Amino acid sequence: MANPKPLMPQSSGPDHADAAVQSALRTLDAEAGGIAAISAALQSDLRAPFAAAADRIMNAKGRLIVTGLGKSGHIGRKIAATFASTGTPAFFVHAAEASHGDLGMITADDVILALSWSGEQPEMKNLITYAKRFRIAVIAISAERESSLAKAADVALTLPKAREACPHNLAPTTSSLMMLALGDALAIALLEGRGFTSVDFSVLHPGGKLGALLKYTRDLMHSGDSVPLKPLGTKMSDALVEMTSKGFGCVGIVDGRGHIAGIVTDGDLRRHMRPDLMTASVDDVMTRNPKTIGRDMLAGEALEILNSSKITALIVTDAGKPVGIVHLHDLLRAGVA
Repeated sequence: MANPKPLMPQSSGPDHADAAVQSALRTLDAEAGGIAAISAALQSDLRAPFAAAADRIMNAKGRLIVTGLGKSGHIGRKIAATFASTGTPAFFVHAAEASHGDLGMITADDVILALSWSGEQPEMKNLITYAKRFRIAVIAISAERESSLAKAADVALTLPKAREACPHNLAPTTSSLMMLALGDALAIALLEGRGFTSVDFSVLHPGGKLGALLKYTRDLMHSGDSVPLKPLGTKMSDALVEMTSKGFGCVGIVDGRGHIAGIVTDGDLRRHMRPDLMTASVDDVMTRNPKTIGRDMLAGEALEILNSSKITALIVTDAGKPVGIVHLHDLLRAGVA
């Protein structure tokens, strides 16, 4: 069987690379123009309907049902996932499948978010009829203010016209990105409106790298006798034994009340290297008022402190007293870093 001919002639070399980059830049410019147009619209004609849409979703007793077909359907699936992961119960129903039994997934307490650039897909008709019959609120995202979908909707979010990045102005590119951006804007507006916190986020994202970042320090820290600690006035020789035996490359120094007063690290040893170092007091070598974290800090935040401070371990404190220690290697093992 003969190999099929490529649709476009293949070429290589500097000229081809430059043409590809220039094409990419034109695509990004076109899509950035679409996002800028939405931003401008939100400060004028789109402002009131956007607020109304957010209010409808916020006050819904049920869930947000996102629907669409083709590229709008693909974007709708992503929008539904974003809503669901940021505190707004949501799922996607394919507009064509809805007419074949999936309408049963939609209840009278739900709100429908329907995506269609033209607003004229015939597959939407049965879904709109069903929504009217059971008085289910419909929010439309479309580029046509006078489309069937926009007219049937309770709230119509009309996207500004924008040219597709496709040189023929045909392939959904800019339009798809604009729908996605507006969906993200709605989801984040609701996240902030609900007061959805990073703690809430961690409940919905227990797996993968994101789940690791949302673990708490208390889940990763070493505690009890594993924490390298010595009191003020300790000789450096004893502090070095504690530092070496615990294996964290540091030793926390506590005052008479048990509060963290300082820390001695490998760096402190190098900075104070002298013949009488081992007989010196930790008071003269330690770094005072070291960076510490609480046991309820997220692992991702702890990693940011370690990276920004260029250190490898943090003492975990509770009311000023050391209760644990977390090392960069702990974060690596947990999949945070």
